Amino acid sequence: MLPENILKQGKNLTESTSIDIFQKIKFTSITTEESILTSYVLEGEKETPIILLHGFDSSLLEFRRLLPLLSKNHQVWALDLLGFGFTERKLSINYSPENIKNHFKEFWAKMIQKPVILIGASMGGATAIDLTLSYPEIIEKLILLDSGGLIKQPIISKFIIPPLDYFATEFLKNLKVRQSISKTAYFNPNFATEDALQCSALHLLCNNWNKALISFTKSGGYGSFSHQLKNIKKPTLIIWGENDKILGIKSANKFQEMIPHSKLIWVKNCGHVPHLEQSEITANHILDFTNN
Repeated sequence: MLPENILKQGKNLTESTSIDIFQKIKFTSITTEESILTSYVLEGEKETPIILLHGFDSSLLEFRRLLPLLSKNHQVWALDLLGFGFTERKLSINYSPENIKNHFKEFWAKMIQKPVILIGASMGGATAIDLTLSYPEIIEKLILLDSGGLIKQPIISKFIIPPLDYFATEFLKNLKVRQSISKTAYFNPNFATEDALQCSALHLLCNNWNKALISFTKSGGYGSFSHQLKNIKKPTLIIWGENDKILGIKSANKFQEMIPHSKLIWVKNCGHVPHLEQSEITANHILDFTNN
C-alpha cells in the first residue's frame, strides 16, 4: 500500500483518469539483489500484454490517459521502474540501467511470463531499447514515444557531485521548476494543469527519492544506443510529437533510419508527451500497429 503521506496528497488529484490510476496502484515483491516492493497498475485482459515504461524522474501516473484506451484491446501493465515512481528505494542498491533491466526481467518472470509489446516514453524508451536488445525472446514488438537513447548523458549528471548532488535534486523537487518543465513538455501549455503537476510530483514524497535519483545519474544513466539499434529485429513503431521541445525532432528520423523494420509517425500539435497531449490519436496509432 502507498504510504499515508502520499495517499493524503493524492486526494488533491482532480482529473478522473488521474484519480482512477492512482487508486489502482498495487505492489508486488520483486527480488534481484534484494526484495523490492514494486508498484504497478494492471488493466484489461485481451490479446498480447503491453508494458508501459515511464520517463526520467516520473511514474506510471504519466500513462493515466493512455492506459484505459489501450486496455480495451490488451492486457496493459504500467510499471514503475527500479529507482523511480512509487517502487521502493533501498539505499543498498545501485540504481543503474543494468539493475533496472534485471529488476524488469524478474517482474516479467513473476507476473507475466509471455512475450509482450513494450512501450517506452522518453527515458522509458531508452529502457525499452535496452530490454529489447538484451531479452529479444520476451519482446514481440517495440513502441517508442519521443524516446531517449540517442543522447549520451543527461545534463543534470554534470551537477551530481557532492555537494551539488543534493542541490541538483532539490532544484528538481521545486514545484515551480517542475511546472516550468511541464509547460515545456506540452505544445499547448494549458495541459500543464494543477492536476498534471500533482501527478508529476507525488513520487517525490517517497523515501530516498533523491538518493536513488543521484545513484542512477552517477551510474551514467542511459547513453546512446546508436551503434546497437541495427540489432533490433522486432517490428518497431516510433511516435513523435512534431513540437517536441525537450528532445527536439532530429532523433525521430535517426531512430527510423537506424532501426530495421521501423515506422515513424508524427503527431501534430503535440510536444514531448503524445500519450498525455494527444492520447486518443496516440492510442489509435498504437492499436493499429499492435493489431497488424
